[in-house]
Amino acid sequence: MRTLLLATLVLLAAPAASSAPDKRTEAGALVDGVKTLAMPGVPGNLTVFGHAFPIVAAESGGRPAPLVGATRVQRGRAVLFGHGYFGAALKVGDTARFVANVLRWAARGKKTPRIGLRHRNELAKHLHDEGFVFVNLDGPDWTKRLGKVDAVALHLAQINEHELKVLRQRIQLGLGVASGMPGWGWQQLNPKKKLAVDNMANRLLAPYGLMWGGEYMKKPKSGVLTVKGPAPALTQANAALHALIAQSEGKRTLQRKDAALAVATVTRAIREVPPDDKLLLRQMGKLLKHARNPRFLPSAQTPLTDEQGLGKLLLTLQLQQNDMLPPEKIKAHPAAANFPGAVDKRVPRETRAIAIDTKTHGWHSTGLYAPPGGKLTVRVPPQAVAAGLELRIGAHKDRLWGKAKWSRAPEITVQRPIADERSTHACAFGGHVYVVVPPRSKLGKINVVIQGAVAAPFFVLGDTTKEQWRRFRELPAPWAELETQKVIITVPSEFIRELDDPEPLMRWWDTVMDGCADLATRPRDRKRPERYVTDVQISAGYMHAGYPIMTHLDAAPRFVNLQRLSTQGDWGMFHEMGHNHQHRDWTFDGTVEVTCNLFSLYLMETVCSKGIGHDAMKPESIRKNRVLYEKGGKQFGLWKSKPFLALIMYHQLRAAFGWEAYKKVFAEYRDLADYERPKDDAQKRDQWLVRMSKTVGRNLGPFFESWGVPVSKQAREAVAKLPAWMPDDGR
Repeated sequence: MRTLLLATLVLLAAPAASSAPDKRTEAGALVDGVKTLAMPGVPGNLTVFGHAFPIVAAESGGRPAPLVGATRVQRGRAVLFGHGYFGAALKVGDTARFVANVLRWAARGKKTPRIGLRHRNELAKHLHDEGFVFVNLDGPDWTKRLGKVDAVALHLAQINEHELKVLRQRIQLGLGVASGMPGWGWQQLNPKKKLAVDNMANRLLAPYGLMWGGEYMKKPKSGVLTVKGPAPALTQANAALHALIAQSEGKRTLQRKDAALAVATVTRAIREVPPDDKLLLRQMGKLLKHARNPRFLPSAQTPLTDEQGLGKLLLTLQLQQNDMLPPEKIKAHPAAANFPGAVDKRVPRETRAIAIDTKTHGWHSTGLYAPPGGKLTVRVPPQAVAAGLELRIGAHKDRLWGKAKWSRAPEITVQRPIADERSTHACAFGGHVYVVVPPRSKLGKINVVIQGAVAAPFFVLGDTTKEQWRRFRELPAPWAELETQKVIITVPSEFIRELDDPEPLMRWWDTVMDGCADLATRPRDRKRPERYVTDVQISAGYMHAGYPIMTHLDAAPRFVNLQRLSTQGDWGMFHEMGHNHQHRDWTFDGTVEVTCNLFSLYLMETVCSKGIGHDAMKPESIRKNRVLYEKGGKQFGLWKSKPFLALIMYHQLRAAFGWEAYKKVFAEYRDLADYERPKDDAQKRDQWLVRMSKTVGRNLGPFFESWGVPVSKQAREAVAKLPAWMPDDGR
């Protein structure tokens, strides 16, 4: 079976592999003499497969991905850019030369190419010395004049159906096309449409292996991309697939980073090509039966790694196909038994009416759990059908596609609109059931009836009695939730089975949330509860902020250990909640991981009896780091790169002036008019010096100078008449 599988894959990959050398040479010619390229805005990625080829790559998800790509369309040619490159970007570095190279190629190398332009395109202004003849194609009948040009540079996403049809015909006859935009931007502007099948450029060029994708490219701090040659060969999906197969057969050895790049390229292509694709998906769909091999089912004990590239590829294929199915046809995925867990078929399914107050937006917990592959019937009143409600199955929303290993399937939740009075929903992995309410809903209070789920352990502060809880905690769903109006905690049910009474625990968690609100000078009553969700693997870090805040499973027992929490606290949990409360106006470059820790310090002091914080904040550590910083010349770059070093500065202000000073300053920022808010990092540092100095009645200029934190002369002069201040130790 393995030999047959590999042979089939080789046949699928071979055509692109055989043509790869010519395409690499062609891409190399297009970047000849191009050393730097503009990165306007936040560019998006391209998906390049079939006979298309990548020209320039940039970083996406930690690995190279196509930023510019090209393909042949019978006699014609097409080029896509991951952002707009026909305006101000042409002034940057070698961008104008590169765009000229690409346009000349799109025009089939003609000596004096005629390039059609639309909608105030600036190419003519910037490329007037490149030997092009530019033709204005503005006007409603512009497609009738395409015969007068060799190539056209336009915004493909804005064409209509008739124009798409004409362009398709013209390209096949020899017209060149160039267009640029970020696919993710189009998706944000068209949230109810699908980038793969509704975007006009993708409809035009996907049959030829070139598409806009939906991911972000990492933008260098300089805003300029260094081009060291053509895009890596493994950013082309068919070439990457061929390399993975060759490695599996022992015909090629990929370095770890190359294997990771190949896996990322192919899995991205599988997710982004249209469902009727004939270059990749349709042929590879024949391999889905192999994805049920236990070797390809990730778990914490046996994760799928980049070294098992084909396993990742096959699992991706299966998940993608599953995503295309209507809910009625979705079945339990075998990996669901590993995570988030199975539900015994003998457990009775329930029908329950859930009261939803839509003044609170976001996820509304229901106390129900969908078995993997289980069909849920959802009924809503008529007025709710067009109100934007959605049904979510699963709390584990982190996507793991770019991770080197998968300890669970990389995407295991679904969220779909409730578009009819009666609708069916399902998720191959199961999970908690939520009704999702959009912001600013005016629907009021409604009942949502859900049928087909099982009951999950669920505690609601002020609603669930102690006697009820002792029954609820034995309910069979693998995950439990503990809820207040301020915070909701999602953990595996095994960690709450012995929890006799969650009320004291959740009241303590409410004090944590109130503490965060007090320091940030926000109301204690929240528009929606914050959420913590534990997971076997998350998308970034040990924990990360957001909605919900995500943590690893080892944190689960700590969430429900009141004795430990109320004495020792938990710096990491507080840190992430701090991120959800910090404000950009008083968080400048180098302090994103610092000002959130003010909340950790505050909570350690106010809600934890022992006040045990981070080891880095012990007096001996503070003294050691301060001395080393001074001996190193007080370099601001070092200060910005070491969060606990920078936190010492904030800690010294707290020690001298108390938390009330911080609260007064934060309240001042909160109430600023828009025109008063800082516009850049320099203004943020200046305002922080001036506002804190005036609040405490001391000139903190010498203190900022002692730390090497730069501020302007004007800011120092604004507080110069106040008494100068330095900490008691003179530093």
